[in-house]
Amino acid sequence: MSDISVIIPINEINETIKGYLVKCVESINKQSVKPDKVYVVHADTKEVNEFFKTWETPEELNIEVVVNKDKTDFCSQVNCGVEKVETEWFSVLEVDDEYAKSWFKNTKTYMEAYDDVDIFLPLVVDVDEGHNFLGFTNESIWAMKFSEKMGELDNNTLLNYQNYQTSGAIIKKESYVSVGMLKSSMRLTFVYEFLLRATYNDFRIMTIPKIGYKHMNMRENSLFWDYKNDPKEKISPEEAAFWVEQAKKEYFFTYDRAIEYGN
Repeated sequence: MSDISVIIPINEINETIKGYLVKCVESINKQSVKPDKVYVVHADTKEVNEFFKTWETPEELNIEVVVNKDKTDFCSQVNCGVEKVETEWFSVLEVDDEYAKSWFKNTKTYMEAYDDVDIFLPLVVDVDEGHNFLGFTNESIWAMKFSEKMGELDNNTLLNYQNYQTSGAIIKKESYVSVGMLKSSMRLTFVYEFLLRATYNDFRIMTIPKIGYKHMNMRENSLFWDYKNDPKEKISPEEAAFWVEQAKKEYFFTYDRAIEYGN
């Protein structure tokens, strides 16, 4: 057994999302080291509920569908899944993303060698909707003199450089829960604030120098696409700067203080 669970958060369902869901689940099933359990956590809406009543899951995977009552935001979906997790470790797989084929196998090797690490980050390949290569994320931590310890993320480094991705990471549940999990009110910078909070609380965070995850960047109607393009959700440069600064203030607190822009 891998002692790892996977959480797939889903907020909406349509033909495009259904196709992505097939591929992301296939990327789990292709792992030579498979997770003990997969939790598909979805918003409590009529369309999503109807779809999952008839969803056929692969027999090789132990999949549980979880309804997240009264919540639709990404952070709440993840936290709801974590509350269900019974394994030592968990990983979040966004529905339009995929794991690299040997990601869990590679991580298990590092787990055995570094038993005091709290979070293993993957090298992330960023692609657009056409699967064209855009760049890498999490790779900078292996640059000479970039951080206090090559390959590991620390608080000082994060205060100066924000671009890190936790989707696909293998995270120790006990550690994650101990610092309060993701904060829904941190609208734009919830990942950044969590990593600041984790390193402030002495988490050991290591990037494994192997490609582990493919992330679709700025998919139409995705969360961050909406922040840039949707008139109702669009975030101005001034608000974006606000959320970065708030992350640098809020990471001292292990609870969500329900911060709002403009208040």
